[in-house]
Amino acid sequence: MISSMTGYGKSVVQNNGTLVETEIKSLNNRFLDLSIKLPKNLYYKELEIREKVKSRISRGKIYLTITITKEGIEQKFAPYNSEGVKYALDVLKEVKKTADLKDEITLADLLNFQTLFFDDTGTQDNDDIELVLQAIGDAIIDLEKMRKDEGAELQKDLSNRINLIGEYLAKIEGQVKNNTADYFNRIKERARVLFADLAEYPERLSAELALITERYDVTEECVRLRSHLKMFGDTLSKPDDAGRRLNFIVQEMNREANTINSKSISSDVSHLGIMIKEELEKIREQIQNIE
Repeated sequence: MISSMTGYGKSVVQNNGTLVETEIKSLNNRFLDLSIKLPKNLYYKELEIREKVKSRISRGKIYLTITITKEGIEQKFAPYNSEGVKYALDVLKEVKKTADLKDEITLADLLNFQTLFFDDTGTQDNDDIELVLQAIGDAIIDLEKMRKDEGAELQKDLSNRINLIGEYLAKIEGQVKNNTADYFNRIKERARVLFADLAEYPERLSAELALITERYDVTEECVRLRSHLKMFGDTLSKPDDAGRRLNFIVQEMNREANTINSKSISSDVSHLGIMIKEELEKIREQIQNIE
């Protein structure tokens, strides 16, 4: 079953006075784009956290937020260190005096020393990472459930649209079968009147007219389009990278629909071709949200 790329998941895990809250949400994106917000004391574990997420999610814009609270004190950011700010300011003043600089000291200058603004004392706890990874796993399970539920709704909608295109195509096939023979006879009669000298060569005339008529025959395009419809339906039931494959199939279906329209000699066929293209556009928009 296919999965949507949009969803939300949340988990709360607690152990020995440590509370880990994890939120994860995903939006449409052609590739995997992961943005992580985590406590400062876990920066050194960011790569491990990224690998954890990448092992479960292949596409989408992912926002992951991790908050750790210990003994009632939220550790989303390390505690502010006012002494560090004063030290940084004194250093900048000394540099300004020594170098005889005229510029005023700005906030931007101070931010170059932001590592001095926070106190990491007591924040390093290697045991936290196991709890964090557990919380991430639980949040992803929650996210995947939502994405699969939405994917099921998408699958129903896409299946209905594919069936509708199949109905339009059946009508085109019926029209083409009758129209091609009628068109051949009409153009043959006109050619007989206009080119009376060719009447002596009926076989040559028929051969030339058959070539002309063939240019407007869309039987091959209909066969290929129906094949693509079956392939699309089969792909809907395969979860692996369905989004990219479906997008390619829709491009191929659009190509066949365009050819049918361009070769059409019937207003009814042209109208049906336009209706097929309208459905294909709706399908194209929907599959942008499939993983």
